[in-house]
Amino acid sequence: MAFGLKRNELKKWQQKVLAGEIAFITHYWLDDRFPDCTSVTKVGCNNLAKLITWGTKYDLKPEWIDRRSEYPHFDLFAPLQAEILQAEGITDQIDRFQLK
Repeated sequence: MAFGLKRNELKKWQQKVLAGEIAFITHYWLDDRFPDCTSVTKVGCNNLAKLITWGTKYDLKPEWIDRRSEYPHFDLFAPLQAEILQAEGITDQIDRFQLK
């Protein structure tokens, strides 16, 4: 279950993904399969080659891409989540979701 996200934030992320940009969005998240995770960052891009290339910078494997929708993306969880956001300079999401 996702929450802590505004509709306009989701729309903006979706537009960037569809435009072939690498786009980041973080939201609170609860899933019984991952009891220690309280948030997830989705890094999406509908240009799969670009997304795969981006992922190699962080040793993310292409088979980890969620391709079930028109918004292909990697799901990032702690501690890698905060490390990648920091490396990408996306500190607002680190602060907002208290990922440090």
